[in-house]
Amino acid sequence: MPIALTSIGFVVAALAAGAMGFAIQRGATCTVAAVDEVVRKRRVKRLAAMFEASLWVAGGLAVAQVLHLLPTMPVGVSVTAGTVFGGVLLGTGAWINRACVFGAIARLGSGEWSYAVTPLGYYTGCVSFASVVRAPSANALPAGSPVLAMAPGFAILFVAFVLWRCGRQLFAAHGASRGGSIALRLREAVTNDLWSPHAATTVIGITFLVLLLTAGAWTYTDVLAELARGMTANVFARTLLLLALFAGAAVGGWTAGWFRSTPMTARGVARCFAGGTLMGWGSLWIPGGNDGLILVGMPLLWPYAWAAFLSMCAAIGTAMLAQRALAARRLGRFAS
Repeated sequence: MPIALTSIGFVVAALAAGAMGFAIQRGATCTVAAVDEVVRKRRVKRLAAMFEASLWVAGGLAVAQVLHLLPTMPVGVSVTAGTVFGGVLLGTGAWINRACVFGAIARLGSGEWSYAVTPLGYYTGCVSFASVVRAPSANALPAGSPVLAMAPGFAILFVAFVLWRCGRQLFAAHGASRGGSIALRLREAVTNDLWSPHAATTVIGITFLVLLLTAGAWTYTDVLAELARGMTANVFARTLLLLALFAGAAVGGWTAGWFRSTPMTARGVARCFAGGTLMGWGSLWIPGGNDGLILVGMPLLWPYAWAAFLSMCAAIGTAMLAQRALAARRLGRFAS
């Protein structure tokens, strides 16, 4: 979808990108953190919140389809061995980086400057991909998304979900108003330094929908991949949206009092560059980065997106468990 720099639509899209970055930073949204919570605490709160972001996008897409507002959507691809392998590379890169592409934004918004190298590594991975490997091309699926095919039914269920969720929040706010006004409680929820994972991913899902309707199916890893392929259509406007995303994360960190300028180190730069490069390679095997999987592929119920994301999570979890086992073994040797 063309983006006019002087249009109201672009202004709305830039504000939505900034709000998405703000929510990512405030909610510390990250697949690595979500898997770490599963491994260490046996809890799936963060992981479930990511799935809820997909749910918000899926419902919004169904409503937009019913209202004939939906722009052209990407097509799904078949599940291949490359899909799973790409997910493993994506997860391994995120583990090395200590943050997925979402988490890198949150870390950068907190002033950890080494994470500015992660997008550069991702871009480098996309540029070098063709010269390093020859990934098998995935075949486009002949059928459309089941969400869009059954949009009226999905839209009704989504509206019911939104009414239930809003009613639940208003009821909680009303109950809490005994200790203060509802407006005060809502303001506290917005300005709270650390948002709950569900609050953050809800905002991410909603702002992505706004971006989708105003600027097309936009994710920041898509912008990096397009730059790597030399695609120039709307490149300036899409890059500005990328900067708005990073600016929103920086505002989130600064207003929360978390912004601490952490200088780059050689080790941190090497780690972020290597992790970003692996994530770039993985995204082209799938195809798609984990932001695109969560916000586009999974909401559309494309099987390849779910397979890639689950293999990504499995790779992160396996690496974490192996690291813990190695640390325990070394500790045992030291104690003996």
